[in-house]
Amino acid sequence: MALFRRHQSDGIDPFTDLLFNALLTFTFLFLVALVFLNPPAETGIIDPKAEFLITVSWPDGNPNDIDIWMAGPDNTEVNYKQTQSGLLHLDRDDRGMINDTQIVNGTVIDNPLNQEVLTIRGRPPGEYIINLHYFKTQLADSPINQPVTDVVPVTVYLAEVNPRMKVLFYNTTEMQKEGDEVTAFRFTILPNGEVSNINQLQKSLVGEQGK
Repeated sequence: MALFRRHQSDGIDPFTDLLFNALLTFTFLFLVALVFLNPPAETGIIDPKAEFLITVSWPDGNPNDIDIWMAGPDNTEVNYKQTQSGLLHLDRDDRGMINDTQIVNGTVIDNPLNQEVLTIRGRPPGEYIINLHYFKTQLADSPINQPVTDVVPVTVYLAEVNPRMKVLFYNTTEMQKEGDEVTAFRFTILPNGEVSNINQLQKSLVGEQGK
């Protein structure tokens, strides 16, 4: 009774007080729901996932240096001199057997794998051209059991990795000598994101830049 009389003396009806508290609770829950429905923009966050993966490989232990060059839409281009342009990324530049050793517990360990990896982290529409360039012959520094030949078989493949892995192109080309350039393949990404027109129409990308 004392509490009821206090509310009455303050001029506040208990029922009105209850409604006011309920309104505050409802307003709070509404604001929380609004935040979850419209989360704040996360600026500066980059999604690194790849849409396409391109790999170039040649025999393990082969000392010769094969490079990948790629041109995409809107004048984007990547190679060993420029490893990122737009959504094109050269993730691994392999120089044959150069810099492929490390010392572990006093022992020199060789990494015989020869592979360059390039990713496309989106689906910008347009044509993409992938070239192979025989940058350098290193036979003078090759092991004794390395065949004395300039010819290097180079395997290249294009895979769509999102939403699931799917190989779109696979081929092996023999690079004959230092300085040779060949278009491994080219393809087009349509406005709807689909891949079309995979072909091997030749086009030079290296020119004076590769010298």
